[in-house]
Amino acid sequence: MMDRLVIDSPVGALTCLVREGVLVAVAFDSDRGGAIEKVARRFKGEPVRDAHEAGGVRAAFAKYFAGDIRALDSLAVDPGGTPFQAKVWAALREIAAGATWSYEDLARRVGSPAAVRAVGAANGANPIPLVLPCHRVIGKNGKLVGYGGGMDRKVWLLRHEGCEVGAQAALY
Repeated sequence: MMDRLVIDSPVGALTCLVREGVLVAVAFDSDRGGAIEKVARRFKGEPVRDAHEAGGVRAAFAKYFAGDIRALDSLAVDPGGTPFQAKVWAALREIAAGATWSYEDLARRVGSPAAVRAVGAANGANPIPLVLPCHRVIGKNGKLVGYGGGMDRKVWLLRHEGCEVGAQAALY
């Protein structure tokens, strides 16, 4: 059985799925069910129940949005995915709050420096945004590029974490 939490946040409502105390998905309100549907298929239609708290997820998000930008770091996650995606998603957790990496940096980190596009695709398929901080990945030239949750959210999240994005924000 999975627990579903809907969390109001400064970047919109977040729907979180938690299975046996482990976070398996986070979806923005604009996702329109895509991430949640993928997780449901992954767990073969396992029943989902609404919950107030599960695995400390609601508490961790509350701390994060209140300013403890490392509060999500300790959440247990299970994003699934292919072995390559899993390697990319694990590397995302190595990007410190308040820092950014380029897609090229991320490709080098996972041992596939020529696979920048594949790294970008894996980053874009991340089922647990914010916790696996794909918003911290930017273009090689420093430009803010792509974010499944929308560029306004990416800018907000990076600013929340203390990144300088003033001039960059105008570039998207």
